[in-house]
Amino acid sequence: MRMKFMKYDINRYPAKQMVALPLALLIVSLLFLGFNSITTGMPVEPGIDFAGGVAVTIQTTGDSPGDIQAYFADYPLKSIGEGVSGGYYLVFENMPDDRFLKLSTLIDERYPGAKIDQIGETFGKTLQTQAMWALLFSFAGMAVVVFVVFKSFVPSVAVVLSALSDIAITAAVMDVGGITLSLGTTAALLMLIGYSVDSDILMTSKVLKRKGRFDEKMQGAFRTGITMTSTTLAAVFMMFVVSWIGQIEIIRDISVVLLIGLAIDLMNTWLLNAGILKWYVGGEKK
Repeated sequence: MRMKFMKYDINRYPAKQMVALPLALLIVSLLFLGFNSITTGMPVEPGIDFAGGVAVTIQTTGDSPGDIQAYFADYPLKSIGEGVSGGYYLVFENMPDDRFLKLSTLIDERYPGAKIDQIGETFGKTLQTQAMWALLFSFAGMAVVVFVVFKSFVPSVAVVLSALSDIAITAAVMDVGGITLSLGTTAALLMLIGYSVDSDILMTSKVLKRKGRFDEKMQGAFRTGITMTSTTLAAVFMMFVVSWIGQIEIIRDISVVLLIGLAIDLMNTWLLNAGILKWYVGGEKK
């Protein structure tokens, strides 16, 4: 008995309606990220990796987050997260060296054996610049490869625009959801660029380089693409569950960003990119 697969009807809506929602979200996201860049200097709030600060891992069984907040009331405690084995992960803002030494003494008095890591503001700025260049070079390299592969302007622009939309909307959702930009989430955005291009190139290649009716080719591409994305989503979700149970913060952040980005990629691939291809193929026939 064959399993009936979900049908993707490319002819159900005109191309303008298909691209309207993704383009609207892209424009709003770019405006939001631009406003953040002007007001704060970064499109997404930077985490300790980029902004600098002090990260402290403590082990305690009796202190609640409220007790910890009260104990460090005189210091710029930014956040309290759950650590491994009932401990806590504390993040402090940047502070002068003399104050940092006093904080270290205060931590050792109550939480002996605590792990204390300090990231200087200058070093954080350097990492921030390197991460931005990595994103820009990755995106530019992807765009060049896409144009070389298809040698056609409109399909290439559709793939690049979809990838840009994936990154921009995901970054905006990250900022709204309070997910900071760190080395882990930057790595997730880089992975998202690769995955987005992979799914878009798959669809575009099947539509442009195979013979047959346009709607039948789109249905075949959808069957392959949705299977790939569903498998990836399931794997990433399991990664999130394991990291959440084990309190592995960096893996949890990466998996959350990937889950958001993959969901957005579904919209951009099968509405934005598909809508542009539908208009393009129809235009060629005319």
